[in-house]
Amino acid sequence: MMASERVRLATTPDRFQMSSEGFSPAYRRLGAGELRRRAEEALDLLRECRACPRECGVDRLEDRWAVCKTGRFAIVSSFSPHLGEEDCLRGWRGSGTIFFSMCSLKCVFCQNYAISHLGEGRPVPPQALAAMMLHLQDAGCHNINLVTPEHIVPQILEALPLAVEAGLNLPLVYNTSAYDSMDCLRLLDGIVDIYMPDFKCWDREVARRYLLTRDYPEVARASIAEMHRQSGDLVFDERGLALRGLLVRHLVMPEGLAGTAEVMRWLAASVSPDTYVNLMDQYAPAGKVGAIRFPELNRRITADEYRDAVASARGAGLWRFDQRRRRGWI
Repeated sequence: MMASERVRLATTPDRFQMSSEGFSPAYRRLGAGELRRRAEEALDLLRECRACPRECGVDRLEDRWAVCKTGRFAIVSSFSPHLGEEDCLRGWRGSGTIFFSMCSLKCVFCQNYAISHLGEGRPVPPQALAAMMLHLQDAGCHNINLVTPEHIVPQILEALPLAVEAGLNLPLVYNTSAYDSMDCLRLLDGIVDIYMPDFKCWDREVARRYLLTRDYPEVARASIAEMHRQSGDLVFDERGLALRGLLVRHLVMPEGLAGTAEVMRWLAASVSPDTYVNLMDQYAPAGKVGAIRFPELNRRITADEYRDAVASARGAGLWRFDQRRRRGWI
């Protein structure tokens, strides 16, 4: 194995490593028949839509929509090998990202506002979505990374058997806000290899003001706990690539508004002290944030705020952190 075909990671105990030899993505063990059965059950959720916790009740199979502004087909903004993800996902050939447009959350600070709020992209039928997965595999990507999939799980499950029957054989990464339907997560059990949820904020009032949904914290807690039940702690192959498990992202916010200390304590106590965490320092004003609207968010975080976040995570008992270079702070 060449040095370029290896990811630099901190020393990892054997219990978090497995050989890539003989590894098979979870969905391939279910078989095409079960994948199609899951897809049919998932599509039924769209008749009176329950695909996300908002449970809007519109008939998306008839191309109607509500908050997510997504009807019968998923809307894709872009798909490509992505080198901006965590090292254990991007490796040396990139993570095969498919960016889905629109979102069930309406975060005022969204870094991808044109995609998640304005719907930049085009609707794609299941055959086209399957072809995108296969294209990314042919490009040499290490995994298929489904970005903002919460509201289009049925459409993903509809496309997956088509891709599998045509030879898809890469780990699936479910890259989510954690505002997920338990019905959809149940259907994903045994299909997703790597769950990568954000945990955006701890407080209901913060969620109401900045995410426009008060129930986000409790939904995120239930979703992340279920993701860990399905996949366990994150494990790597001998090259440092993630193969299976839970990776939690948390964006540190100005003024401690994300409730980082509370989130970290909950992860350590209620999920696992071995949870792999990416404490992200890249918050910057975006979306609807400005000096007039949401002035408290109209700045980047400070070095002290980030150090406090790391200290709170370590103090909670967490120890597995993404090792990418930060802004010269640690």
